[in-house]
Amino acid sequence: MSSLHQNRRQFLSKTGKAGIALATMPLISKLVPEQYLIDSAFKQQPLPYSYASLEPYIDAMTMEIHYSKHAATSAKNLAEACEAEKVNINNSSLTDVLKSISTYSTKMRNNAGGHYNHELFWQVMKPSPSTAPSGKLAEAIQKTFGSYADFQKAFGEAAKTRFGSGWAWLLVKKEGGLAISSTPNQDNPLMDVAEIQGTPLLGLDVWEHAYYLKYQNKRPDYINAWWNIVHWEFVENRYSAALSK
Repeated sequence: MSSLHQNRRQFLSKTGKAGIALATMPLISKLVPEQYLIDSAFKQQPLPYSYASLEPYIDAMTMEIHYSKHAATSAKNLAEACEAEKVNINNSSLTDVLKSISTYSTKMRNNAGGHYNHELFWQVMKPSPSTAPSGKLAEAIQKTFGSYADFQKAFGEAAKTRFGSGWAWLLVKKEGGLAISSTPNQDNPLMDVAEIQGTPLLGLDVWEHAYYLKYQNKRPDYINAWWNIVHWEFVENRYSAALSK
């Protein structure tokens, strides 16, 4: 057995109880449509599933490290940035901070973006979801991109060709149409520095820490596998809420 597999087995053995405990936690309550666009809290929220729930597409070790280390660090650093820059988290909107991010420090940009992106990322995934969008979102995807398959191809290209670290997005532009974009590092379409601005509906993390343990340098394999766990009902409700604003 290789040292990598040995370490992985030891890690999962040690964290198995934590995974079981998380599996028994209640899922986040079903949200009414308008709640899908409420700001993510400035603090990290519990995962709505266990670390192992997205297997085999995303492995438990990656989920635990991603959530408890990378995302948790973004939340911690965001709190520090808010304190340093006098942002009252009880009376401020994270979305508004992001929409005027050019007026804040690099630390705020990196960590407000990182926190928001991860909080959305956990929600747009689900064990055993619907395999494709439906309703008004499906109609809008077909109208904009030609077909669901064409949309997947265009989104996959945005994710694959993002140089270095970053994210791929499906978003609603300010005028109401759909668009695909990618952003570097922890930027997102809400930011006033984004090339294409709007409300993110679906985001894919293409930082190496999101997939490297299982997929190594095969980012396209990770992207292809990820479609199996996209929570389309959640994305559809975000779309409806965005149009109703």
